[in-house]
Amino acid sequence: MNDAPLPQPSDSEQTAIRKEKRARLLESGTEVYPADLTRSHTLREIRATWGHLEAGVETDEVVTTGGRVVFIRNTGKLAFATLQDGFTPDDNGERLQVMLSLAEVGEEALAAWKADADLGDFIWVKGRVIASKRGELSIMASEWRFAAKALRPLPVMHKDLSEESRVRRRYVDLIVRDEAREMVRKRSAITRAVRDTLYDHGYLEVETPTLQLVHGGAAARPFNTHINAFDIDMTLRIALELHLKRTMVGGADRVFEIGRVFRNEGIDSTHSAEFTMLEAYQAWGDQKTIARLIQDIIVASADAVGSRQIETPRGTIDLDGEWAWLPVYPALSEKVGQPITVDTPADVLQGIAEANEVEYDPKWGADKLVMELFGDLVEPDLIQPTFVYDYPALAQPLARPHRTEPGKIEAWDLIIGGVERGTGFTELIDPIIQRDVLTSQSLKAAAGDPEAMQFDQDFIEALEYGVPPMGGLGLGIDRLIMLLTGVGIRETILFPLLRPSST
Repeated sequence: MNDAPLPQPSDSEQTAIRKEKRARLLESGTEVYPADLTRSHTLREIRATWGHLEAGVETDEVVTTGGRVVFIRNTGKLAFATLQDGFTPDDNGERLQVMLSLAEVGEEALAAWKADADLGDFIWVKGRVIASKRGELSIMASEWRFAAKALRPLPVMHKDLSEESRVRRRYVDLIVRDEAREMVRKRSAITRAVRDTLYDHGYLEVETPTLQLVHGGAAARPFNTHINAFDIDMTLRIALELHLKRTMVGGADRVFEIGRVFRNEGIDSTHSAEFTMLEAYQAWGDQKTIARLIQDIIVASADAVGSRQIETPRGTIDLDGEWAWLPVYPALSEKVGQPITVDTPADVLQGIAEANEVEYDPKWGADKLVMELFGDLVEPDLIQPTFVYDYPALAQPLARPHRTEPGKIEAWDLIIGGVERGTGFTELIDPIIQRDVLTSQSLKAAAGDPEAMQFDQDFIEALEYGVPPMGGLGLGIDRLIMLLTGVGIRETILFPLLRPSST
């Protein structure tokens, strides 16, 4: 057995110097990571209390405070530093100037500052609140200490980080870039608006299992894992649906969950293998009532971070007013210039796909071809909020069959800006029909379809106890944030999944 230590990454020159400083300070008895420091005021509290001071005014008010050093300028008898506070729901992190003069801190403390303090360090200071001769609100320090020594240098503040650097070292991105902190705050505000809207509508928030014995609730490839305690294979959930519906069987009137789901599929500008979903279910509802709910949620989220009018390269998206409803088959028929119905055979649809350069698998049936054609030819042009409805039955195996039009289901996808943002449907609650649908899905899974759902006997048994008519929706929180902020999915997720770095 090889007990040799793992190789350590080589330090940059700056990091090596900082580590030497740390060792020297500790050896001299200076604590560089103390636990006894407290603040009488945060930087933002100092700004709020004394921000009115006029240039040159000095007070006798002594405060203790601290923050990260993001700027340093050292001169002969006077040193300047800018400290940065942590960001909050309300701001990106206050910044405040600290002045260290020979007359106030003494020769030894000033020399130690110049020799030992670096950009990125957390510093604690005690001193009087003043306004400099130039009108800059400042702390004239009488004492300073290390709160935490930074061993790695910050990037140059005025030089943009590459996108790869931003997402791979998000913690650095948050330190140096206002836009990164703003995104975290906006995501928090949007998530809160989603929750508040649901609470206002009488919904109960619950949590359901992430580890599952049977994967279902969506057509997606799961991540597989193994639980040693039971010695059985399990999967990470691909949807929240089936356990939320069990909760409805148990008597909940309105229920929702915001949670991570995991799909072992492609990763691109609009897809992540790990993402956040909202699912909500409403007793005595249907696809129309649940559509009203998702509109309320999205409008409230827009209000939380800006405007209901969203500027995009393809025009202004207007979230106000009534949102359009567009049936799948008539819309596709108009687009391709010939009638398409649930009875249109697959070979005709294949010809339409070839004529319009839409890729397809020859094994696909008519339902799948219709969905692919619609997704490629119609959906990208739906810029304004549009509920696309009357999908073929294949689209949602858990949706109710259309009550008057065989071959269709009572379901919609919400398209905004040419991208699907959410889905909703009148739920299938007949356990006999649901058993048949899941049996069909399980046969596809057994035949090698990695996205087909497995048969969930416990879910069927739950439905057999009876559940009221329901409307249900799913909303991708990440895609909602993309819509309202105009950025890609990797920017909306705080720590997105990335391929391991080669360096």
